[in-house]
Amino acid sequence: MKRPTNEAHFESDLRSSPTVLVKFTAAWCPPCRALAPTLAALATDRPDLLVLTVDVDAEQALAQRYRVLGVPTLIAFRNGQPVGQLNGNQPRARIETLISA
Repeated sequence: MKRPTNEAHFESDLRSSPTVLVKFTAAWCPPCRALAPTLAALATDRPDLLVLTVDVDAEQALAQRYRVLGVPTLIAFRNGQPVGQLNGNQPRARIETLISA
C-alpha cells in the first residue's frame, strides 16, 4: 500500500506494518515524480510493505527529525526503527536491497 502521511500520524503509520518505506518528497521535484511509478509497483508487488510519502514543504519538522537534506530521500523502517537510507532517484533493485536489509 502507498499513502501520504503527516506529523500527526507518522508514528502510528510506522507501527502499522513491520516494514515501512518512507519517501520524503516535494511537489516541485522532478526526480521525486520519476520515482513514483517504481514505488507504486513495489507497493503493489509487496503486500508486506507500506510505502509512505512525506511532503517536506508541508512537514518540515519530520524532514528535520530524519535529517533530510535533499529530495527524494528514502528511509526504510523495520518495526518502527530506521534501518537504512537512499538519496535521489534509485533503481528498483537498490530499493529492494534497502528494504530487505
